Amino acid sequence: MNLSKTLALLAAAVLAIGCMATKPPYRQAGADHSLKEAYSDKFFIGTALNLTQIKGRNPKALEVLERHFNSIVAENCMKSMYLQPKEGEFFFDDADAFVALGEKNNMHIVGHTLIWHSQTPSWFFVDKDGQQVSREVLIDRMKQHITTVVSRYKGRIHGWDVVNEAVLDNGEWRKSKFYEIIGEDFVRLAFEFAHAADPNAELYYNDYSTANPTKRNGIARMVKQVLDQGGRVHAIGMQEHHGLDNPPLEEVEQTILTFAGLGTKVMVTEMDISVLPHARPNMGAEISETYAYREALNPYTKGLPDSAMQALGDRYTEFFKLYLKHQDKITRVTMWGISDADSWKNGFPIRGRTDYPLLFDRAYEPKPFVSELVTLAKNK
Repeated sequence: MNLSKTLALLAAAVLAIGCMATKPPYRQAGADHSLKEAYSDKFFIGTALNLTQIKGRNPKALEVLERHFNSIVAENCMKSMYLQPKEGEFFFDDADAFVALGEKNNMHIVGHTLIWHSQTPSWFFVDKDGQQVSREVLIDRMKQHITTVVSRYKGRIHGWDVVNEAVLDNGEWRKSKFYEIIGEDFVRLAFEFAHAADPNAELYYNDYSTANPTKRNGIARMVKQVLDQGGRVHAIGMQEHHGLDNPPLEEVEQTILTFAGLGTKVMVTEMDISVLPHARPNMGAEISETYAYREALNPYTKGLPDSAMQALGDRYTEFFKLYLKHQDKITRVTMWGISDADSWKNGFPIRGRTDYPLLFDRAYEPKPFVSELVTLAKNK
């Protein structure tokens, strides 16, 4: 072999080694490790499922689900507008499919949500003449709905988001129809009805912007009031819809400590981290708060730059370090969707944007930092 050919072969070998060395680490880690396995002795790793996934029409999503997650929650199909669109007429087909999917994969199953001011059918609050119902009628309707739904899945659904988002950012009660007609008792009653329907199910209160000190304290007051009245609230869910720069990690930690101080467990219930500019400072997850589209608020239509991916990975790593620090208090960390393609953040609070808030990209591949989250768990 002549010298020039030898040098050419050596150069090719060096180039091949270099290419191997720069291969994205998550491709290597993904072959041997999964998130649910890495965190199996820490807390559940969960995700929300949409109807396409529940019905088995997205094989890639189901592959990621089975490999990386051991807890599921239904994104929409168990909300009251879908379960009981007309009084006394229940539709369980989609919810049944959701539960069956979880059972097939031996997963921790969460029902979402029994009582929420949004996505509740309008008939719930009016009589046949369109007039607002009495306190007694609404309590009975609430009891019938909760009892029917929870009883159907008794012993199959492990935990329920019993009441969702009953506190405003200013710490005061949300003036929902439930509050307006029944008063503060509606929360205690909801937990009472759910417990009666399935005494072995865990019961949760769930809300967003819980790192806001004023709202955090309002939630703590409300839950303490229910507990003092003999109600059962097993865990408080922090939805954790975050941005790259908000909220401060210190406030999230204080929320964990405050909620755990009530004697309840803590759950991360709807996590995502938007990389897009906020429509306003400290943007929360108030579903009614939407804004007009502007190109300046949608900067990554052709993909996420490396710098933004690094910032997203750093932010996720910070949060998971915090959750691991408090793994004695936290029982579940649930992502609000499997991949960026499925995320509600593409349409909220501005329709038509391209966001990248989850752990898996639009091709259902793990993002570069997922391997670091796996390593974190192995070192704790």
